[in-house]
Amino acid sequence: MRKILISGLLLGCLYSQAQDPVDALRFSRFTATGSARSLAIGGAMTGLGGDISAVNSNPAGIAMFKTSELVLSPGFNFLQNKSTYLDGRDKGRASEFNYGMTGFIIATPPNRSGPWRNFTYAVTASRTADFNNQMVFKGRNNRSSYSEKYLEELINAGESDPNRAAVEYPFGPSLAVNTYLVEPELDAQGNATGYFSMATPLTGLQQEQVVKTTGGISTVSFAGSGNLSDKLYLGASLNLETVKFTREQTFKESDASGNTKNNFNYFTVEDYLNTSGAGLNLKAGLIFKPVDYIRMGVSVHTPTFYDLSDRYNTTITTDLEGYAGAGTLKQSTADLIGQFAEYAYQFYTPWKFAAGLSYVLREEEDVTKQRGFLTADVEFLNYGNGRFADPDNPGNGYYDDLNNVVGQQFQNALNVRVGGELKFNTIMTRAGFGYYGNPYTDTDINGSRMTLSGGFGWRNKGKFIDLTYMHHIVKDGYYPYRLNDNFFAPVNLRGGGGNVLLTFGFKF
Repeated sequence: MRKILISGLLLGCLYSQAQDPVDALRFSRFTATGSARSLAIGGAMTGLGGDISAVNSNPAGIAMFKTSELVLSPGFNFLQNKSTYLDGRDKGRASEFNYGMTGFIIATPPNRSGPWRNFTYAVTASRTADFNNQMVFKGRNNRSSYSEKYLEELINAGESDPNRAAVEYPFGPSLAVNTYLVEPELDAQGNATGYFSMATPLTGLQQEQVVKTTGGISTVSFAGSGNLSDKLYLGASLNLETVKFTREQTFKESDASGNTKNNFNYFTVEDYLNTSGAGLNLKAGLIFKPVDYIRMGVSVHTPTFYDLSDRYNTTITTDLEGYAGAGTLKQSTADLIGQFAEYAYQFYTPWKFAAGLSYVLREEEDVTKQRGFLTADVEFLNYGNGRFADPDNPGNGYYDDLNNVVGQQFQNALNVRVGGELKFNTIMTRAGFGYYGNPYTDTDINGSRMTLSGGFGWRNKGKFIDLTYMHHIVKDGYYPYRLNDNFFAPVNLRGGGGNVLLTFGFKF
């Protein structure tokens, strides 16, 4: 197994501050969102335009509107995960009501006397990321223990004072020391010459974890675009994002040997993390029609500048079969420092670049006479370019080390989306496909994703209804814990689920 190198300094800091490389991916990786029509064609809107969801992909596309519209998009999401960890297999499920692109388009009256034919504006709201999920895994491990990460932090810190070890590391090691999960090896003067864990991998440890996440990212956008001679369309959008994310995870490690007198029955580590905040980004693009029937589009999305705050707490519970005369012991970060840990920080997502090409069947100004289209997008971003920062301490070495690890763990990725529509008078049928490249450099984890979508639409006399189902095929993975000097294993995830989205509206 090829391990991603993490310095001892960073490994220690990961237990004293809540941010970690996984956060960088969470706020940077999204599949297609938008209206039901957009999802039905896989989200391939960069070169197409003419749909309200162009605000989120290529704002130039709204310049193709000649009339104003009001759009609503309620939906429902569901997901099932299958996990593989060591010799174990398990499943997790999650579902919730959601919403897609909702808002209104304001189109100015057409102008035939000048080069600028019309200007179009939009105000929209959409759910651009959904964090609702549940992951469950279990497996037997006879090579390492989760508790060894606490040993490594104390040893790497050179901590020789058992009293300091019990209070100075409130995000893990001190909790383990105070619940006797981790014990010091003392010399004659009472100094710690090392530390050991009561959990012994050689006898076999049953490891299991449940991770439940909720929340999402909601985006309010203000867009404007212009139509130059029905050949060149230019547009931009300002996007305000609101983040709400909660993660509750419980890791349990128990004795699989059946021995009731070896001073270890089980321990649990419960982590709670709540992240909230807001972000801002700009999106700009153009669509060019060199000839009728062909549309070519490009767009660029600036990094989203997030101001975020975390509330974090860890609780360790141990049952050591009466070791040192103790029964079940429990201690949390809040017990040691008097409150949940709180951090304020900033995060900048990577730049994103996209290009699209569309072929419109019977391209005419009167869209009722168009008979369909084929469209494709290619999108590029480097997930390793996500960056954390401390607004109050720009020289914070923790974030420098964390950003280096983000650059090591994540890589460039290409996302490809294709789709099409056929129109039969007032009825339309659509289909699409999306592929989202693997963001991980670690060859033990494949994080690629695919989407398959299809739907129908009806349009007549200024009214429209679209219904879409998008199916997600998800590959992902993560490490429940990492060690510098011993074995650790990934959890590989395979997921399936989908979005059902209904979009309806009318022209005015």
